[in-house]
Amino acid sequence: MSVLSNVEPKEVFDFFEQICAIPHGSRNTKQISDFLVKFAEDRDLEHYQDDANNVIIIKEATAGYEKSEPIIIQGHIDMVCEKTPESDIDFTKDGLRLGIDGDWLYADGTTLGGDDGIAVAMALAVMDSKNLPHPRIEGVFTVDEEIGMLGAEVFDVSKLTAEKFLNIDSEDEGIFTVSCAGGVTAKAFVPVNREASKGTLCKITVSGLLGGHSGQEIDKEHGSANLIIGRALYEINKTVGFKLVTLAGGTADNAICKKSDAEILVADGDVATVEKLVGEIDKTLKHEFKTPDPGVTLSFENEGECNGEAADAESTQRMITYLMNSPQGIQNMSKDIEGLVETSLNLGALKLDDREMSAMYAVRSAVASRKNYLCDRLESLAKVLGGRVEYSGEYPGWEYKQDSVLRDTCIAVYKKQYGEEPKIEAIHAGLECGLFAGKMNGKLDAVSIGPDMTGVHTSEERLSIPSVERVWKFVCEVLKESK
Repeated sequence: MSVLSNVEPKEVFDFFEQICAIPHGSRNTKQISDFLVKFAEDRDLEHYQDDANNVIIIKEATAGYEKSEPIIIQGHIDMVCEKTPESDIDFTKDGLRLGIDGDWLYADGTTLGGDDGIAVAMALAVMDSKNLPHPRIEGVFTVDEEIGMLGAEVFDVSKLTAEKFLNIDSEDEGIFTVSCAGGVTAKAFVPVNREASKGTLCKITVSGLLGGHSGQEIDKEHGSANLIIGRALYEINKTVGFKLVTLAGGTADNAICKKSDAEILVADGDVATVEKLVGEIDKTLKHEFKTPDPGVTLSFENEGECNGEAADAESTQRMITYLMNSPQGIQNMSKDIEGLVETSLNLGALKLDDREMSAMYAVRSAVASRKNYLCDRLESLAKVLGGRVEYSGEYPGWEYKQDSVLRDTCIAVYKKQYGEEPKIEAIHAGLECGLFAGKMNGKLDAVSIGPDMTGVHTSEERLSIPSVERVWKFVCEVLKESK
């Protein structure tokens, strides 16, 4: 029996329930992709399916809208597959078990996939409609967004004619996202020579920091343990000579590093001095970070006599110099959207091995030229120290558009429907809109919207039924007003 048969809007929730019955986790999208193709075939709609399982479905304009600018409605067809330990769902072959709790829709023991099944359902409802007035609709359905926007990355935009782009992958009703950062992972390498050495091994650790996601919380100015450890080493080295043995902090480029430590080899007579210096630096850090990171701690541990290999004096100085001069955190704030971080970078992972020190960054900017400039700064620093920088995972940004016909239409419709202004927002992270903006050479006129959801990507995911109904009415009205 259908769980959602009496839930409004029926035209949307009917498709959503069909989607939930089909396994569609990331990298398991062939079945849901074929479902979309059959939808198009059954209605004699023009459609395309690529080798990655991305799908385009086109519905021509209704009467009176033939000369109106076409609109893309876009969402991704994969979902995050998480479940409780008790759940026996097999995401590779089972559908979801839907339930309703008051105004909220959920899946029993698993993620719901409202992110982004609700976008797919709304797009299908538009293209299935018999009496909804609209311009030419180009439904764009991408795969594997949740694991790196892989479908959007290989998407061929040559079959699209529209430049207006309505993305339904936001999770807060009333917030219009209109820009996102582009980014790249940069990994800098500084060469290191090791030599046989002996002395007392001292371990210095930075801990107690709050960390956070470098896209969402870089504006909190939480300390980076990787930069703080470099600063501590520099301060100690003003008084005591030493050689670096180990250096490590963090594992991911996009996480603000919470803990970092270094082992240094010092002369036996300098151990007490190092311990005293660490205590003094700890007091300084506690004062400086008392608001953003009140738990920051710099600690010292005497690990005893050591006879082995350590970075030579020149290599040690080279690494300290790099860390003292590495950029970190916010570089530019947006002048178009108040409070938005435009450009930043984060030294998320630091590691010293036998031959080199590596420093891995998440570099982000909504302005491509500023992202490139930041990469040039990293290259310049690494090069002067005899090193290099390598890049991976680059994705383009979605720059704020000063003149946006679609945004103006959305704002006008929202004010009419809700009686208030929507919140205009940009995010300092990547979205599929950025990849499409890059492929369409800056012509994209895009807005990202969506209904209220909570617990996304967890088994506690919930989708607001009343919010879906309001957003559906909003989408229909935007199409109607796009004549």
